[in-house]
Amino acid sequence: MLNPDPQLQNMLQQQWPTAQAAGHFFALPGLSGQSVRVQMPQGELLARRAPPQPIPFVNRQREYRILQQLRHAQLGPQPMAWRHPWLLQSWLPGEVLTSAQFNAQRQAIVALLQRLHQQPLTGYRLRLAPLLQRYWQLCRQRHWRWQRRLQRLLQQGEPQPLRLAPLHMDVHAGNLIATPEGLRLIDWEYAADGDVALELAAVCAVDGDTRSAWIADYAARAQLDEPALACQMQRWQPWLQLLMASWYQLRAEQSQDDTLLQLAQASWHDL
Repeated sequence: MLNPDPQLQNMLQQQWPTAQAAGHFFALPGLSGQSVRVQMPQGELLARRAPPQPIPFVNRQREYRILQQLRHAQLGPQPMAWRHPWLLQSWLPGEVLTSAQFNAQRQAIVALLQRLHQQPLTGYRLRLAPLLQRYWQLCRQRHWRWQRRLQRLLQQGEPQPLRLAPLHMDVHAGNLIATPEGLRLIDWEYAADGDVALELAAVCAVDGDTRSAWIADYAARAQLDEPALACQMQRWQPWLQLLMASWYQLRAEQSQDDTLLQLAQASWHDL
């Protein structure tokens, strides 16, 4: 248990004026910011703090607004309040999926993604070109191969979307909760409107061994041509590879975490 941030404690007391001042606060692991599990007499909730160091595109206010738009879709947590730097949302009861469960529940995950992709656009468009440029600006260690790859992609321009929809853009086992009501997604900080093929390419970057099965299942459920979907995912692949490598590089520099440093080195090697 930790001592709560006074800003968070004040926010909770303003949110529930009759609430007891006492509560239990537990820090949760995470790479993009500080997340705190709060246990109060009124129930449990999750408090997500804006990252202390800049991470391109991460914005808790946008995250709150997107969750507000999706609050009736049964896709993730319910937003409760936002006041800089804290986002309050409901705590989802359940178990985080393991890697084996992620593979085993592919069809359920595809159904969840398809439900997300059928929602109205959020109004926040994901553009990878300026996002990659921002990573280049923020990182201290740069390699000429990184610059060459970035310049080549910027000259090519981003692929035209196969189908534009709200995306989560961080779908992996650790962000899926098996709740009594079914699977739910957490950590919506990268959510925005983009190409469904980009979302699926990001999923397959985590689970590449069953890529063809993911493509077949999603194409069938979304009524998309399977070869066209696979081809579009391939177009996004170099963009996604550079985005992942850039993210690892920046977070490794900011945190000096050994695991992130190793992941950054491996990502550049793969490039």
